[in-house]
Amino acid sequence: MINFSDKEKNKFLHELYEFLKIPSISADPSHKNEMVKCSNWLKTNLKNSGCDKVKIIKTKGHPIVYGEKFIDKTFPTILVYGHYDVQPPDPISLWDTPPFKPVLKKTKIHPHGAVFARGACDDKGQMFMHVKAFEWITKNTKLNFNIKFLIEGEEEVGSDNLEIFISKNKDLLKTDIILISDTSMKSNTIPSITTGLRGISYMEITLKGPNRDLHSGTYGGGVANPINIMSKLIASMHDDNMKITIPGFYDKVIGLNIKDKNEILKSAINISDFKKSIGIKEIYGDTDFSLTERVATRPTLDVNGIYGGYTGEGSKTVLPSEAHAKISMRLVPKQDWKEISELFKQYVLNFIPNSVTATIKTHHGAEPYVTPTNSKAYEAAILAYKKSFGANPFQQRGGGSIPIVPIFEKELGVKSILMGFGLDSDSIHSPNEHFGLFNFFKGIETIIYFYEFYTNKIST
Repeated sequence: MINFSDKEKNKFLHELYEFLKIPSISADPSHKNEMVKCSNWLKTNLKNSGCDKVKIIKTKGHPIVYGEKFIDKTFPTILVYGHYDVQPPDPISLWDTPPFKPVLKKTKIHPHGAVFARGACDDKGQMFMHVKAFEWITKNTKLNFNIKFLIEGEEEVGSDNLEIFISKNKDLLKTDIILISDTSMKSNTIPSITTGLRGISYMEITLKGPNRDLHSGTYGGGVANPINIMSKLIASMHDDNMKITIPGFYDKVIGLNIKDKNEILKSAINISDFKKSIGIKEIYGDTDFSLTERVATRPTLDVNGIYGGYTGEGSKTVLPSEAHAKISMRLVPKQDWKEISELFKQYVLNFIPNSVTATIKTHHGAEPYVTPTNSKAYEAAILAYKKSFGANPFQQRGGGSIPIVPIFEKELGVKSILMGFGLDSDSIHSPNEHFGLFNFFKGIETIIYFYEFYTNKIST
């Protein structure tokens, strides 16, 4: 077990706080300067942590930060990927403390304290563990591997510019394995390693009716209401058994094999704890599958936002001119996000009446991903978790998406190892996001052990 000194812990935490204070919101154009500031901060920290070469790469969007330390061409090379952009903090009113003023608080799940701030877990805190693990190794042991850091500023908006960069810089990014911490684990006492991610298709629908908002008394009953039609459209996308009704949606979906299903169900979600943690009375969804399967290994369709008409205080009797909805579909292996996006568009166009017109926008997408469990890198990760936590980690599938992971494999021909240390209760993408001190330092420790086991396996 690695015992970090108080001086080291204080230094790492102070730096993490400084990192979290920068509102690097990639989706909001008004934060462009903060994105640049954050990339510069990260560049400095990578250099101070031991990288010999660090540079900021400009893109059509937000900057990419690249750093490396190359020791010997005979040593294995590890590429660490992460992102410094964060989700918008809205709604601000639901945060107990300001989202970009990190605060340390104790919770029932994190009795040693957790850092509350946007990006604390997704992904600044988790990505920063790798930087500090590398720093600790360079100062306390002899580095016997080469390392590259590739940290982007657009993961939360689809990673389009990183995909372009990767395709044009395959030699620069040549590596033996890719290491990522942007997922979760079962609990602080039951570690787990992610072996798969769902893909995503993110769509937006705008329905337009009359050329302006109308008086609902004068025109109601004679003019199509776009919000009414949008509501019917959305309701039609699931049947009574919560199966998605878009024709062809499930055509390429294949179920888990018995071995993978049994492995995943070893760490099945406790339904009582699940309901209590998010304040619901009953679980919901396709009853042909367990809760664990529904949230990780099955495709979904969810409305992420719906708006139109008058939404201010009090009342205003209008028949709205427009209605808008943002919808995401999580996808599983064999589903192609571009194909699903087209099926979605056709469904919408076939459903709506001639009394309204539809504009359908594809925001971004990503393919599903499954990592092999018979590689030396995966075996090294299992040993690292076992050594740091004192328990064998379970396999789990991640319900979320990391757009760039399948692209890494396509462009670089290299697998990724997903070593997450967050918890599902850490409120990522939600108000009061946080990351436990235990998880932060245990993550650094586990990553250090990964390097130890991986280099030993490669050399034998």
